[in-house]
Amino acid sequence: MSKAAQSMMVFGIYLIATAAVLVFTPNTLLQLLRVPPTTEPWIRVLGVVAGVLGAYYITAARQELIAFFRATVWGRGIFVVGLILLVLLNWAPPILLGFGLIDAAGALWTRAALRAHMGAA
Repeated sequence: MSKAAQSMMVFGIYLIATAAVLVFTPNTLLQLLRVPPTTEPWIRVLGVVAGVLGAYYITAARQELIAFFRATVWGRGIFVVGLILLVLLNWAPPILLGFGLIDAAGALWTRAALRAHMGAA
């Protein structure tokens, strides 16, 4: 498994773990983030989406889907920018930027691994 695929696998596992928390015990995560608890279904829906995305990442890692790896680099960048805008507009608490940092770190890891891989080819 290439280093880029390893970054995808780790990120996929992170997404599935986050999904499990969001689906089964969302208020546990909200409490850690100091966000008020909720009974709304949307956080669990987000968990299902995160789980599906995690499955995509893991499948792409196993298949060495370089095009998908590249797409996630800019996609995760867009996610970070989106979170920053939500916080700047006071539509989301600043603590959510922590998720953006995780995405940014993952994207940078994947980008570096892709560059190293392409340089070695």
